[in-house]
Amino acid sequence: MDARTHADRWLAAWNAHDLDAIIACYAEDVDFAAPTVVRRWGRSDGRLAGRAELREHFARGLALAPGLRFDEEALLTSPGGYALLYRRENGNRVLDVVELDDRGDAARVRAFYAAEQP
Repeated sequence: MDARTHADRWLAAWNAHDLDAIIACYAEDVDFAAPTVVRRWGRSDGRLAGRAELREHFARGLALAPGLRFDEEALLTSPGGYALLYRRENGNRVLDVVELDDRGDAARVRAFYAAEQP
């Protein structure tokens, strides 16, 4: 799967609030880091490992933002991955840097927020 296809699938899943479809975008052993992990899980390194932890994290996020919407601002590609800049429904800008595995799933993700996000 190429970067554009993966990013489109990921955005559609989030905007549909479809947790199963969101999780299907990630590798089973995904390495994920974001400042939201620090706040929601109390992990100073901001990291989660694997789909099970990520599913719980995203379920919390969906519960906190029932009107959630992501609007793409830019997609930057690189061999094996991409960076997606998007704006949330609350105006917060986010940059996700995604490395794709051989199957086209997100294997390593780093999320960067312009402002604090609960």
